[in-house]
Amino acid sequence: MKDGKIAIGVLGVDHRHIYGMLEGMLGAGCVAVAWWTQGEPLPLAGFVKRFPDLPRVADKRAILEDSSVDLVLIACVPSDRAALAIEAMHHGKDVMLDKPGCVSAAELAALRAAQAETGRIWSVDFSERFEVPAVTKAAELVAQGAIGHVVSTTGLGPHRHNPQTRPPWFYSRKGTGGILCDIGSHQIDQFLFFTGSDDAEIVSATSANLAHREFPDFEDFGEIVLKSANGRGYIRVDWFTPDALPNWGDGRLFLTGTEGTIELRKYVDVGGAAGTDHLFLVNKTRCERIDASGAGTPYFAKLAADVRDRTQTAMKQNHAFKATELALEAQRLAEVTAGYKR
Repeated sequence: MKDGKIAIGVLGVDHRHIYGMLEGMLGAGCVAVAWWTQGEPLPLAGFVKRFPDLPRVADKRAILEDSSVDLVLIACVPSDRAALAIEAMHHGKDVMLDKPGCVSAAELAALRAAQAETGRIWSVDFSERFEVPAVTKAAELVAQGAIGHVVSTTGLGPHRHNPQTRPPWFYSRKGTGGILCDIGSHQIDQFLFFTGSDDAEIVSATSANLAHREFPDFEDFGEIVLKSANGRGYIRVDWFTPDALPNWGDGRLFLTGTEGTIELRKYVDVGGAAGTDHLFLVNKTRCERIDASGAGTPYFAKLAADVRDRTQTAMKQNHAFKATELALEAQRLAEVTAGYKR
């Protein structure tokens, strides 16, 4: 704690998601102490511009060994995240990571062991749920029974490639874990959450490099079909966002319930409505578009409370591990199906 507030340290700014991670926790009343990163990654200038008064330390131990730091935010290269998280937990820190939280089954097993041994929080900021007010509103409606029980989800996660902003590790299977391990994990998280599932099975999974052969280790397209005792899900992710779209991707989520449906157009409505966070609700008595932009993003405040109170209100610990496990399993199955030799 620092001045009675939860204190945060940052380890790694290799992905721009660190901006939203830190802004979210500061907005929840936490205070940032210091940050460290290896080398000079591309997002560094943007990070310094957003947080000009936050001091950089030359050695990560300055954060890990600072007894005032309660929570560490990790957005380093994906293949380095597990080791840093384990080190932080063994130093008595809770951790919040950018997705993917790890890139191999062996790393996940080590993370589970470290979390069980230390009792620290291991949380993944699945930003396509936790940083989207429309998803908050959808969760409220589902909890109210507006569409009955959710029995099916369809998650679409197109992303902009922007090769000029991508470091070499972005094109490395070892660096990212693959497209399903990486951006596919967002959609798996949402399937588990909205269907109320503690576990699921990957029915089928595919990944491919369809149009970027100059990067032979890169996957630009992936699909997952999954099921649980509560529902069925379909996921499509890709790196094919067209240049004319005004943001990085037309992310959509479709929820089918026993008494209605919800569609989310999270970041843009190509139908012409301005702004973000468009929610379309259809049930027995309502057929309407809802502006969900004011619904908030409670994950960060809940995580701060969990750090303080040792609770699991932001995300159940088992959920974080299960979503990661299923993403890794989908990636493995896709590569087996394709006959990849890594």
